[in-house]
Amino acid sequence: MAQVPQTFFDAVAVRTWCGLALETLGRAREEIDAINVYPVADGDTGTNLYLTVESAVAAVEAVFAGHAAGSGPEGPTLADAARAMAHGALIGARGNSGTILAQLLRGMAQVLADDEAADADGQGLRLALRHAADSARQAVAHPVEGTVLTVASAAADAADGAEGDCGKVARAAYEGARTALAATPGQLPVLERAGVVDAGGRGLVAVLGALVETFTGEMPRAVVAGAVSVPGARASGGVVSSAYIGPDEDLHARVEPAAVGGPGECADSTAAADQDGPAFEVIYLLEAEDAAVGRLRERLDALGDSLVVVGGDGLWNVHVHVDDAGAAVEAGIEAGRPYRIRITHFGAGDVHTTGAERPPRERAQRAVVAVVPGEGLAGLYTEAGATTVLARPGEPPASGELVQAVRRAHAREVVLLPNDAELRHTAAAAAEQARTEGIRVALIPTRSAVQGIAALAVHEPERRFDEDVVSMTSAAGATRYAEVTVAERQSWTMAGICQAGDVLGLIDGDVAVIGADLAATAETVLDRMLAAGGEMVTLVLGDDAPEAIAEHLEGRVREGYLAVDTVVYRGGRQGALLLIGVE
Repeated sequence: MAQVPQTFFDAVAVRTWCGLALETLGRAREEIDAINVYPVADGDTGTNLYLTVESAVAAVEAVFAGHAAGSGPEGPTLADAARAMAHGALIGARGNSGTILAQLLRGMAQVLADDEAADADGQGLRLALRHAADSARQAVAHPVEGTVLTVASAAADAADGAEGDCGKVARAAYEGARTALAATPGQLPVLERAGVVDAGGRGLVAVLGALVETFTGEMPRAVVAGAVSVPGARASGGVVSSAYIGPDEDLHARVEPAAVGGPGECADSTAAADQDGPAFEVIYLLEAEDAAVGRLRERLDALGDSLVVVGGDGLWNVHVHVDDAGAAVEAGIEAGRPYRIRITHFGAGDVHTTGAERPPRERAQRAVVAVVPGEGLAGLYTEAGATTVLARPGEPPASGELVQAVRRAHAREVVLLPNDAELRHTAAAAAEQARTEGIRVALIPTRSAVQGIAALAVHEPERRFDEDVVSMTSAAGATRYAEVTVAERQSWTMAGICQAGDVLGLIDGDVAVIGADLAATAETVLDRMLAAGGEMVTLVLGDDAPEAIAEHLEGRVREGYLAVDTVVYRGGRQGALLLIGVE
């Protein structure tokens, strides 16, 4: 629960600010999406900002949870919380604006965590906002005025002239940002033609509004004025009103009924985009040295536009719009190790092109959305017709990511497979959000990817929805699951005390076997599972599992368990060395 107001900028203030920013962006997400026309009119700026902050919130909460689980009474320091916020935003950054916001938060964190002080005062907040704005500009290959960069600089300028505590500095920054945002249509012709303010800047104003609430306990006013129609707004049945709002009024868009003749007649219908541009958005995390990133910037700058590279200390988030997505990824491979690669095709008639609108794509009747722990399983699920969300070790997806996947499935009915007991509540929140959008969602509480495989194997889209869900739930429930992994530290378990480096066999989520040898431990786990019977064994090997382990276990099943079949898959970088399913 948010704690407001906060007197100083300490760890609790970081936590409170992140939580309030997420709530504020959640309320404003659709509005911001609807006014998104620059640099690409793909209608997802609000969603990208929300997902970026959601990742920051998860990282900060993890730090607080870690301290709560420890033996000491002290909570995290300001440096701990600020660094977690920055790291979470970096690894979860989405889109152009989300990537820039991640760098803004990183810039603030560098100042707030610099001297390891317990808290920061108004002067510290002023310095943090200035460093944030400057570092964000440096991260963008070709800064453009009238964007979120302009709004961030204005916020820092206003904060520089403010005297007093964090509340007064935050309010000055907020007012400066709002004034700058109202002026953005006069700086970017595409905004002026569309009659909107900059979407990324609008999102930053929302985040700064949450900062004001953190330090004052007061939510900035939400007053709407000066409506200008936005052609092609994505709000249902109407157009968004927001631009040209004075500094004394809050930039909070509202949805109005469409004018007679429909949206698009009040302004130039080509205003939503400039001339043809690159066809793909490429985003990835990159582990690389600073020198290699410098060369990467030069290469990507020559390949496309909207280049933003943020991060440091060996971890970077790369965002660029290009025509040759493969070349952008290859450039990352030459620089270091890219991963969590996301490539989005903007599509003809969607964002860069002008002219007639593309006809809406027909919704499928039913789809399956599944969280999977590795690239190999993602391919397997995709081949079976599922829409997948990749969950890398230590990076579980947030609810917003699952909602995005449900939308991407573009179906009237969706079966959601979280494939992880820890994701059940996250998946439930995503399902509830999707239901408010008119999508019928059934959540099957699968606790492992092997249970998801069993459910997907009996999925029949032609059946009645309820019958299909019952059948998939039954198949998942009849599948026992296990994983074999290596202990990272000494700890108490259901099977006794394990030491770092021990091989652990977990059955249905609990440690059942502690061993020193991978093959022997896996065999013991398999024998215990098959002791209760079974007809099919599924083995999913992680990247670090030797190929021989599959052959060893297959031989064990053939020799000791008649009429039991075995199937083997390569899961990729899935965390566990081995996943086992018995059904």
